Amino acid sequence: MDNRQAIGSWLSGPRAALEEAGAEFGYRGEQLGLPEDGPGSLARPGRRIGALAVDWALCLLIAYGLITDGYGQSTGNWALLLFFALSVLTVGTVGFTPGKRLFGLRVVALGSGRVQPVRALIRSALLCLALPALVWDRDGRGLHDRLARTVEVRI
Repeated sequence: MDNRQAIGSWLSGPRAALEEAGAEFGYRGEQLGLPEDGPGSLARPGRRIGALAVDWALCLLIAYGLITDGYGQSTGNWALLLFFALSVLTVGTVGFTPGKRLFGLRVVALGSGRVQPVRALIRSALLCLALPALVWDRDGRGLHDRLARTVEVRI
């Protein structure tokens, strides 16, 4: 192996190196039985982050305008509490938050399709911790989705 190939495989990541060696991974969401493109396919990270930003901004605006006097530490704490409540209530009932709906996303349970309130509670609590959402599997699902046995798909 040439040094350039070794450096190139390191820069591309382990997945690219294994694909060059002949490993077949398929597309993201294939193991979950989801289509590759279109409605029902796995949500891409850009849309997910955009939806999260919209939901957080909405909760921050409510906390700033209705609950606290000015912006401070208590505003962030109230926004996190509102975000948790918004996520549990909306994902547990209709399957999406306002931000997810705006970006054309929906949270579904693996197998049944409808997210039970207990799963929404687990998912939302782990999402508020932030770290589980930053740990992804090969399909692009966060640890919070894996533990709640849910997946975020396109509408």
